[in-house]
Amino acid sequence: MLTLFDMNTIPAFLLILVRFGAFFSTVPIFSYRNIPTPFKIGTAFFISWIILYTLDIPEISLDYTFLLLIGKEAIVGLLLGLVAYMILAAVQIAGGFIDFQMGFAIANVVDPQTGAQSPVIGQYFYTFALLFLLAVDGHHLLINGAFYSFEMIPLDQFINFTDETILLTIVHMFNQLFLIAFQLAIPLVGCLFLVDVALGIIARTVPQLNVFVVGLPLKILVSLFVLTMFMAIYMGLVRRLFAYMLEMMYVFMQLFGGA
Repeated sequence: MLTLFDMNTIPAFLLILVRFGAFFSTVPIFSYRNIPTPFKIGTAFFISWIILYTLDIPEISLDYTFLLLIGKEAIVGLLLGLVAYMILAAVQIAGGFIDFQMGFAIANVVDPQTGAQSPVIGQYFYTFALLFLLAVDGHHLLINGAFYSFEMIPLDQFINFTDETILLTIVHMFNQLFLIAFQLAIPLVGCLFLVDVALGIIARTVPQLNVFVVGLPLKILVSLFVLTMFMAIYMGLVRRLFAYMLEMMYVFMQLFGGA
């Protein structure tokens, strides 16, 4: 049983803190720059302090191996958070596909969470995805996943990065990422393709009509209408996206733990 102040547990506490600090620096919601940095550090500190008393702490000595373990914990935290972020990025990729067809590809907006430029429709989709994530307590599930990572990836265990299964899993994840983005974008992109076909037929049959003037407002109008009808289907796809995100985090924890 650990006492409240046990000097032998300080190395383990530092390793837990490094993993959670790295996890909060990349995972969605917690990593955004509009969340104060002291809040992130304080949350990681207190969660690490709680987890310290729920784990079987191994013997960890302060030597060169401890420095390697700190690097390992930072990599694990960064990669787990990055997996969650990359899968949610499929929403913005789908928005980029739609913006290109709508004629909005030249107009980007600044994402207030990351400070990077993102597509207009992609940011619209991404906002709904984050609201859905918060509505189903997804941020708690992400923290819960990071907590259970200590059972699959012990503090004193290193990661075998020479395992080719990790690389194959990353390639599979990116394939699924673009497949989900395509499924999100195909209703609007398909409708806009039909609009382009109709405008092409009109341009051949009525040469006096300037389709370049009529085409852009018409495509925007059709896109907004289809987008309104599509929102129910979109929320179902976001639910699948969130389930896939948790599944891939679990898969990577198994791979890093050597399971």
